[in-house]
Amino acid sequence: QVRLTESGGGLVQAGGSLRLSCAASGKIADLNAMGWYRRAPGMQRLFVARIFNSGMTTYSDSVKGRFTISMDNITKTTELQMNSLDVGDTAIYYCNAKELLTDYWGLGAQVFVSS
Repeated sequence: QVRLTESGGGLVQAGGSLRLSCAASGKIADLNAMGWYRRAPGMQRLFVARIFNSGMTTYSDSVKGRFTISMDNITKTTELQMNSLDVGDTAIYYCNAKELLTDYWGLGAQVFVSS
């Protein structure tokens, strides 16, 4: 079993930056990717970014060029650096970890961007 614990987030003005962190614990040796999803108010949870053990990254079009994902392969800790935030980025951000066909989720971290 894998447990994901998010930290960071909070309130920021539009144009500002925030960093989210997620630490995996438990049986982490078999994880092959970590990433982030977000759920805006009244919306479904959507993909934001993912990083694989190889270092390959993917981003949603809405955050490409503004967000950067990184991962420590040994500790299985991932960070999401979010720059040039706008009100449309307001959401609960969920950490995700993949182990073959299994997905693990954190409880979420709130990000609120004010205009």
